[in-house]
Amino acid sequence: MRYTTLSTLASFSGLASALTPAQWRTQSIYQVMTDRFARTDGSTSASCDVNNYCGGTYQGLINKLSYIQNMGFTAIWISPIVENIPQSTADGSGYHGYWAQNIYNVNTNFGSASDLVALSNALHNKGMYLMVDIVTNHIAQASSRANFNASAVGAPFSNASMYHTPCDIDYSNQTSIEQCWQGSNNVALADLRTEDTNIQSLFNAWLSQLVSNYTIDGLRIDSAKHVTPSSLSALQSSVNGMHFLGEVYSGDPSYLCPYQNTITGLMNYPQFFYTTQAFQSTSGNTSTLATGINTMKSTCKDVTLMGSFLENHDNPRLPALTSDQSLIRNAVAFSMLQDGIPIVYQGQEQKFYGGSVPYNREALWSSSYSTSSSTTLYPFLTTLNKIRSWAIKKDTAYITYNAWPIYTDAQTIIMRKGNANAQVIGVFTNRGASAKTATMTLGATNSGLGKYQSVMDVVACKSFTTDSKGNLGVTITSGLPQVFYPTSTLKGSGICSQ
Repeated sequence: MRYTTLSTLASFSGLASALTPAQWRTQSIYQVMTDRFARTDGSTSASCDVNNYCGGTYQGLINKLSYIQNMGFTAIWISPIVENIPQSTADGSGYHGYWAQNIYNVNTNFGSASDLVALSNALHNKGMYLMVDIVTNHIAQASSRANFNASAVGAPFSNASMYHTPCDIDYSNQTSIEQCWQGSNNVALADLRTEDTNIQSLFNAWLSQLVSNYTIDGLRIDSAKHVTPSSLSALQSSVNGMHFLGEVYSGDPSYLCPYQNTITGLMNYPQFFYTTQAFQSTSGNTSTLATGINTMKSTCKDVTLMGSFLENHDNPRLPALTSDQSLIRNAVAFSMLQDGIPIVYQGQEQKFYGGSVPYNREALWSSSYSTSSSTTLYPFLTTLNKIRSWAIKKDTAYITYNAWPIYTDAQTIIMRKGNANAQVIGVFTNRGASAKTATMTLGATNSGLGKYQSVMDVVACKSFTTDSKGNLGVTITSGLPQVFYPTSTLKGSGICSQ
């Protein structure tokens, strides 16, 4: 039967030994859009029509895993793996993976089922981990909503009674958000009745099998606010102990945070909006960012289990909003070093500047996978991953210590994360690259620094010493960020030759 396809793969791989939520806290994730990361032939000159398939594959990704690992990332998040609608429509094709047609078959544009197993094995052989994106909200069809034909979908969602009646979403009404249809009249995204236990049972059985067959370590849940909390809870239970990152597209902590009572983790969209607002121009307000960070900590169950990101495949990249490289570096560093699991979207390290969908989904191979310090953020991200990893290694409490703003004004936010002698102190500003030099004194009470203590700015590899009271003089030059760490605790890290 068509819907048993996945069970035939069990011989390829053993049962998954998924990471727990606590273990995911220590990871750093690189988001891969599978079709746009690397081709099997390794070509860096192949053209890419951003509305259609461009040729990225699992084998191409396997061949380039060192590019990701050498930047300090320990896990990858890949596009949904299931079979999508085959047509190219007025809205493009299913190259992104979110237009599922049959959840029991793999998307052969990316490779075979055995290729996906090979990717999982290659990651684990490198000591890395695999997060897979899944969609439970809808099934796609290249048709108008009125012409959607459930019987043409095939098992297991071939009965029209499994879907809600088509309607436009009213985002002021939660029932409408959960039951009305996403998509367009070019591609119908038929909304499944996820509140029904039979739908939940089908997804739960499929997900358990999926995780086992491909040795998946974590899951990103697309359109989480468009399905019922009961279905999210059932999904979490079906793979007990696995970490979820749910996509609840909202900048309102009071709306987003309650979802963490249902699944273990969420994409930190409020922080994304706060950070973008603060650093997309010199008129941004870092005081608003500080307030937002504190609100998230007091409202959410556990911000250290959330995904901290600055760019993704659904929103314009930051360089589409500003060309100021100092602003961009501040935003990148802030996002990487805050509470939660840092996530970097492919191309961010290459300073890609795509705007709205689909232009923010560029083919990475156009960059030739450059690691140059003069033209990319690759070395900068490597340094940020190194200091975060070292801080976790030196103090296991670092990862659950909630970062907090120890100083803020309209243009500067200074964050501390970690206990004394193992704390990371980040100085971030939106003054911009052309700003005049600014100075300030960071008091010992909040920083936790001792008198005459040596600290290293690990970004510039410059050493500083506090005064007789433990105060640290900070000089901001060219609007660049600074990341301080106790020099004595840095020894043995290899960072800044220590």
